[in-house]
Amino acid sequence: MSLNRAEQMIFDYLRQHPDERQHWETKVRAAAKSAPDDQVAAAGLQGELWRYYLERSEVVAAFREAVQREGRQRTSMRNLAEYLIRLWTPPRPKRKPANGGVADAGPQIL
Repeated sequence: MSLNRAEQMIFDYLRQHPDERQHWETKVRAAAKSAPDDQVAAAGLQGELWRYYLERSEVVAAFREAVQREGRQRTSMRNLAEYLIRLWTPPRPKRKPANGGVADAGPQIL
């Protein structure tokens, strides 16, 4: 999986700051637990990650410099959200197809 610059900056920051990482691990686990699937959880988390990026840009020099250089236009955080879910939550069991895994052969003529 490839992260964009903003996503990578957040990920690196979380690795270097255990208290922040613990906060986000808890947040990611809660989002994954309350969502029906990982895609829904990631969709919710990406907005929170963007707000976190902007908040960090007010207090952390590296984030502030990135925002000054690249602007505040919204950047996708979807890949980071999906990666954190995979990294910090147990895998969900695969759902079985509704037809029991048997391909539908269409109508049969007798």
